[in-house]
Amino acid sequence: MMYDEDRVHSQAPRRTPIFRDLEPTRDDFRAAVLNGLSLPQKALPCRFLYDECGSQLFDRICELPEYYPTRTEMKILREHAGEMARLIGPGAQLIELGSGSSTKVRILLDALASPSAYVAVDISAAHLRAAADAIQRDYPDLRVEAICADYSQTFDLPPSHGGRRVGFYPGSTIGNLTPTEARAFLALWAKRLGAGAVMLVGVDLRKSADILEPAYNDSRGVSAAFSLNMLTRANRELGMDFDVSQFRHEAHYLADEGRIAIHWRSLKDQSVHLGDRVFSFAEGERVHVEDSWKYSLDGFGALARAGGFEPVAHWVDDHNLFSVHLLNVAA
Repeated sequence: MMYDEDRVHSQAPRRTPIFRDLEPTRDDFRAAVLNGLSLPQKALPCRFLYDECGSQLFDRICELPEYYPTRTEMKILREHAGEMARLIGPGAQLIELGSGSSTKVRILLDALASPSAYVAVDISAAHLRAAADAIQRDYPDLRVEAICADYSQTFDLPPSHGGRRVGFYPGSTIGNLTPTEARAFLALWAKRLGAGAVMLVGVDLRKSADILEPAYNDSRGVSAAFSLNMLTRANRELGMDFDVSQFRHEAHYLADEGRIAIHWRSLKDQSVHLGDRVFSFAEGERVHVEDSWKYSLDGFGALARAGGFEPVAHWVDDHNLFSVHLLNVAA
C-alpha cells in the first residue's frame, strides 16, 4: 500500500495516540540501579539504554559499516516481502515490537494486502511518538496506534478489528534475552497475539568473532557512546556522579555459549554515589549491560516450538549472516 504524496501534503498532520503508556519512571530506573549495583556481579537491565538519546544512538549504530544486522535484514525483507505477505494474508494488524525509526516495517506495509492497522510498541515514548507519527503521515489511510512499554510487560493490544494479528520483532532483539527468557517471552506473545496469529522474527546467526565483535564495538565509538549513555542518564535523572570517562565499553563473543557479552569496565578504583548509598568499583571490575545471543536455524526453530509457535518458513541472506522466521501460534 503505497501512499499518495499529494494527498499527504494536503492533509493536516495527525498525532498518534498512546494506547498504553508504561514507560519506565525515574523510580523504576532508581530501583533497578540500586538493585543492579548491589549484586555480587554488578549488572543493569539493558532496557534502560533506550532513553531518547540512547534510541537515537542506536539508530546511528544501525547505519555503521561494521553493523551488518540492519542492512542484511532489510535486504532479506526487500527480497522476500512478497512471499511473507502471501503467507500472512490480507487485512493484517501489524504489531511492531521495538518500533525504533520504523524503517523495516515500511517494507512489510508496502507488501501486505490491505493491512488493517499498525501498532508500534517501544519503551521510549519520545522515539515511539515520532516513529508512529511518521507512519501515520506517510500512510494516512492506515489505522496507527502506539504502546509505550517493555515488550515483556503486562498490557493488552488494541482490538484487531477482524484482521489477523502479526507480531513483527526485527533486529534480532530477541537475542538480548537468555534462551530461557526468550522461551518465556515467546510464550507470552503467543498468548497475547492469540489463536491464528503469526510472528515474524529477525534472528542473528552464529558466526566468527571477526565479524561479530566489530559490530558491537565499532571503530567510530558509537556503540561505546550508546552503552555508556546509561551512565550519563543516571547522572542526569538520578543525581549520580559517574565519571563516564573512567569506564570503558567492551564487547566480547563467547563462542561456546553463542553470545556477545557487553560490559563497562572500570578503569580505576572509584566510588559512585546514589543518595546516601555508595558503590565501589575496583580497577578492572566489569558491569554487565547487555547480551546478544546468536542462534543456528535449527536452534531457533526448537526455541520457537518450546515457546508455543510452529515454524512456517525462514529466509537467510547469501552469506548466512542473518535470518527472518515466520512462526504460527501453535494450536
